[in-house]
Amino acid sequence: MAREPDLANFLRSQGIALFAAGTIKEIKNHFPLSREMDLAGIDYAISMAYPLPAQALEGIADRPTLLYKHLYRQANNLLDRVALFLSARLEEQGAKAIPIPASQITDWEKNLAHLSHREVAVKLGLGFYGRNNLLVVPGYGARVRLVTVLTDLELEIPGPASGKQFECGKCRACVSVCPVSAIRTGPEDFDRAACFAKVKEFEKLRGISVGICGICVKACQGPRE
Repeated sequence: MAREPDLANFLRSQGIALFAAGTIKEIKNHFPLSREMDLAGIDYAISMAYPLPAQALEGIADRPTLLYKHLYRQANNLLDRVALFLSARLEEQGAKAIPIPASQITDWEKNLAHLSHREVAVKLGLGFYGRNNLLVVPGYGARVRLVTVLTDLELEIPGPASGKQFECGKCRACVSVCPVSAIRTGPEDFDRAACFAKVKEFEKLRGISVGICGICVKACQGPRE
């Protein structure tokens, strides 16, 4: 392992306090990106999260708000910028690095991206899959945005959920607020099609023009460490 302190210090200097790094060798074949480019030797990843201010989501009731849209996009922009800077930094050190956009759909029919940031984050211990099929981070719930950098540099920085059995437990706060009843017992029976259809409906609202909802994000408080 190498350069973990340098990586952590760099990310904190860029305003990123939630991150984890480690091997993704076992899951990289799941990535749609693996069908576009050769990921041989790219066996590690850095997963970064940025939390949205909880109070700023209070206006969300039965639809996304313009404030939520703004914060959502700004968090994505910040994460994309840091991922780009980090990738350049890794390349300067002789490593390979691929920054994966925070929010970019590559297959609209299947609602797929280059990879699942959530899958990577769960693998590295940044959080766990909540009942709402979103990444839930201890202390922040589901109100985080994510970005990933793939690399061949061997790194190991366990996330806050590493080695711990965090779960939604008896909490069903997100279930009752979902406008299309897409949330049930867990990710295994989450109705992705219903959720995606509602998000596309919200996208048409005046001023939104982004595939967002935010209703279950607001409801999810997540476990405390």
